[in-house]
Amino acid sequence: MSAIQRIATRATELGAGLTVRRALPTRQRRSVGAWCFLDHIGPIDFAPDAGLHVGAHPHIGLQTFTWPVAGEILHRDSLGNEQRIRPGQVNLMTAGHGIAHTEDSPQPGQRLHAAQLWIALPPEQRDCPPDFVHYPELPSWRADGAEFTLLAGDYLGKRAPTRIHTPLLGLDIAASADVTVDLPLRPEFEYGLLPLIGRIVAAGESLGDDEFLYLEPGHDRLQLKLPAGGKLLLLGGEPFAAPIQMWWNFVAGDRASIA
Repeated sequence: MSAIQRIATRATELGAGLTVRRALPTRQRRSVGAWCFLDHIGPIDFAPDAGLHVGAHPHIGLQTFTWPVAGEILHRDSLGNEQRIRPGQVNLMTAGHGIAHTEDSPQPGQRLHAAQLWIALPPEQRDCPPDFVHYPELPSWRADGAEFTLLAGDYLGKRAPTRIHTPLLGLDIAASADVTVDLPLRPEFEYGLLPLIGRIVAAGESLGDDEFLYLEPGHDRLQLKLPAGGKLLLLGGEPFAAPIQMWWNFVAGDRASIA
């Protein structure tokens, strides 16, 4: 049987009482496929005069992938894009050879709960022109009492519109009542699972929202138990063969490129 690894996320305070729990990268696991960064943000109810503010900063060699659970985020970038994102939508920014952006709460005093991810670009795409696309609609369906939203890749004959460059899966699963679901997996993929709301049982492991579960390649099924109101993020991908160097907000194939 292929190995399953249970990993504690690392908590960081970003100011204004905002707690971020980092699931990727950690000492135990650097990536899942090309997914090389995953922060679980909030949930937080900001004070009436406070909100999210991530000042202007640059990126190279990656795609930023924003998935809000509650609240809104305003994206602005050096290409001139300005876009609000709401729950059920994805903002996908491709840094390529360089872009800068900011992220803010549109109004103070809002609730915020989100997942922020990075996707490492393959070597042939790392020097591409920067780009930004907002995806207001994604494939969603209901099965076995759970609600599924496909964020990236293809699953059960459905394909997400998000433009990615390596074989990946991003799937949000939510439940309005206690449910058990049995998911088919691709054995050539590795997978990671992050509970967003509630305590989830996955592959017999009970996980809270401060934990991350990694499944190495070889799994073809995954049983999940979600409580009423539970929500999780399932990531997958072929193991990323190209070397990855990460420093601050930059992803590259070697230290010289970052320098």
